[in-house]
Amino acid sequence: MAITLAGGAQSCFNHIYECSPAPRAPSLLLVAGLMLTDSVKAVVTIDYVTVGDIGNANDSTGFGGVAYSYQISKYEVTNAQYVEFLNVKAATDTNSLYNNSMNSDARGGITQGGVSGSFTYSLKTDMGDKPVNYVSFLDSMRFANWMHNGQGNGSTESGAYDMTQSASTVIHGGSASVWLPTENEWYKAAYYQPVGLGGDTDSYWLYPTASNTAPTEATAGSTGIISNPGTNVANYNLGADWNAQNGNVTTVVSAGPLSSGYYGTFDMGGNVWEWNEAVVDSARVLRGGSWLSAGASLRASFRDSIPPTSEYADVGFRLASSSVPEPSRVMLLLAGACSLLMRRRRVPFAL
Repeated sequence: MAITLAGGAQSCFNHIYECSPAPRAPSLLLVAGLMLTDSVKAVVTIDYVTVGDIGNANDSTGFGGVAYSYQISKYEVTNAQYVEFLNVKAATDTNSLYNNSMNSDARGGITQGGVSGSFTYSLKTDMGDKPVNYVSFLDSMRFANWMHNGQGNGSTESGAYDMTQSASTVIHGGSASVWLPTENEWYKAAYYQPVGLGGDTDSYWLYPTASNTAPTEATAGSTGIISNPGTNVANYNLGADWNAQNGNVTTVVSAGPLSSGYYGTFDMGGNVWEWNEAVVDSARVLRGGSWLSAGASLRASFRDSIPPTSEYADVGFRLASSSVPEPSRVMLLLAGACSLLMRRRRVPFAL
């Protein structure tokens, strides 16, 4: 029987003795087995898109130029992803990763049970695929550290970010594999499209739906899925009424592909404001607007800033990453090892 690894991939690790009649496994398998122990602890998969077009210029606002290729998450981090983080790292919530408003507010998506030392966290009905909210810049950095460190028992206090530094000034280190986007990274992913590939005359759109026209306000069905998906739709201006709320978060992909940005990102306009690493005075910058915002907040020319400890119903985040996702080192080792053993036996073998 195949072992399922993080991301749904399967290995033939426990087919070793079927691969070879003489189980003299090379040392490579031992290494792979040791690595497998950590890899199966990964419970959160982030879908990234590549932002290329290296060396693009800033637009007229002075933002958007990035001299390297990078990854940015296709969607905002969801309640389902954050609840996995909480259940691993917040049995005793010394870092205040959980805000009680996630439970008490109908727009929050996570409940807490038990007592300190054995806290457990669960999703509210219909909220797993909605963006997590009531998360501070500190919470977002700790989630990024955890992802950078391989999840599981990975540290929340170091890795991408040194949490001993001031929350008003810290940025990700050069060796980070996962982090919160810089403002230019966020801006480029949201608004850039080369003029030669269908973009506006300056290669930047006014809205992150690949349009210079204000998006159509999203409406929502009873479970928070956008009910009017199509071209240039975004969840803003209290349009998505559901769960007895006048405006609410919506399912992260439900505006549809015709409302994504050029690189394939969703909800960079509306749903929730998103943290980025930029600093204004001692505050951190937000971009993109939210379910609560007027249309002007979604525009490329609009940015806001709030203290890094702030936690609101219309603020969340997405992640950036350093490279194109590729088969993990574990998978490559396992595939190579089974290939070697199959060649020794020289008989057909199927996983």
